[in-house]
Amino acid sequence: MTSPTDPATPQLTADLLDAIRSLPDAFTAPAEPFGEETADDIAHLLDAARRLETMLTSTDQPTNHHDLMNVLTALRGYAEMLREDIGDCNPALDETFASLLNAVQAAHGDGGAQEVAESRAIQSEPGFILAVDDLQENRELVARNLSRSGHFVITAESGEEALRALEQSDVDVVLLDLLMPGMDGREVLRRIKEHPDWRATPVIVISGSQDMDGIIECIEAGADDYLFKPFNPVLLQARIKAGIERKRWHDREEQYRQQLERNEKFIRATFGRYLSDEIVTDILERPEGLELGGDLRRVSIMLSDIRGFTSLSENLAPAQVVMLLNRYLGKMTEIIMAHHGTIDEFIGDAILAVFGAPQHRDDDADRAVNCAQAMQAAMVEINAQNEAEGFPPFHTGIAINTGDVIAGNIGSERRSKYGFVGHPMNVTSRIEDVTRGGEILISDSTLKSLKGQVAIGRSEEITVKGIDETIVVHQIIPETV
Repeated sequence: MTSPTDPATPQLTADLLDAIRSLPDAFTAPAEPFGEETADDIAHLLDAARRLETMLTSTDQPTNHHDLMNVLTALRGYAEMLREDIGDCNPALDETFASLLNAVQAAHGDGGAQEVAESRAIQSEPGFILAVDDLQENRELVARNLSRSGHFVITAESGEEALRALEQSDVDVVLLDLLMPGMDGREVLRRIKEHPDWRATPVIVISGSQDMDGIIECIEAGADDYLFKPFNPVLLQARIKAGIERKRWHDREEQYRQQLERNEKFIRATFGRYLSDEIVTDILERPEGLELGGDLRRVSIMLSDIRGFTSLSENLAPAQVVMLLNRYLGKMTEIIMAHHGTIDEFIGDAILAVFGAPQHRDDDADRAVNCAQAMQAAMVEINAQNEAEGFPPFHTGIAINTGDVIAGNIGSERRSKYGFVGHPMNVTSRIEDVTRGGEILISDSTLKSLKGQVAIGRSEEITVKGIDETIVVHQIIPETV
């Protein structure tokens, strides 16, 4: 659209002036019993027509393009709604509206848009729309137009108000004007796309500015679409429909993602009670994690057992035995997991743990020894609590052995466990048989595998049932604090 002094389009300007000047007479004779809402629309239309006439005929100063587009938007929007509401029953008004819309479209280079609008009906899922514009008439026009299509529309007259609305509502699509006092549309767009909860919300920029650099800047900042004022309502509806569908897909994907996270947390929490965290992770993250089979691993095996627990439990009620056992096993489990050990199983009051599978670390033997020392140190607190409740103290013996075992999923397709098989497992059990309460014994192979220094007490050769060779064991002297 050019100013009225531009010789390039004198006839377009004259047609537009004729159309808007004919509007007042069209609504005064004969009088029509219009409803309140229609009367308000007529008032908005006539106000836009007066302002447009002033712009087109004023010679005091050049017409601001953005202001002109806003007025044309209001004129076109209200004319289209009124033609739909009352044109069918009033041929004279219908002709007036048709002439006005033709003149607006011709002036804006949009000659075929009305035919498209009349021939297309956009069916869209109802959405929650936020319309941001500093001009009240534009906000009201968009709200009225979209509400007719079943959308729920809220409006904001400033960037600050728009951000507050986003904080309070789950918006499907934002219609955003660029030129606003205070926080402009570009800043609003930037904040929306930087916010973790809003960045997926589609933003359609609607502006009277046709600056190509500005359009590119908005698209690069994350705008999903860009419409010029006066916008084609059919195009707006189509783009809102696409925006709602994108938002719905994102919301569904986000719900699926959250559900998967909840399911994974549940699986980890549930199976973590029966398997170590590393085994659960191995099962969940590797497709082959559940396949039967194993491989040769160098591991440090730790076996801990309460001395005399069977005779101790004979003098206690079953509930008391379970309570004492759970207190002990709970504390020991925390310590073993803190040292990245894999708990293979609880055997009554005994604990079998392995360091080095499913995940190997260079300090497996060191962590096994450090873990055993922490477990013995924790017995002081456990026994103090037991004695305070009237229960006798108890003590554990811990054995550690290092060797090559087969580690993997052992069993059948219906029932299997991540376990360990090999001669070193038997050796560990035999060493544990000779440990005393409060003592830690390690095999010679474990001592040779240590990278750090530990205090060694007595060393001796032992002969155990079922194993032909003698076993060299070393006593670990507990660290003092």
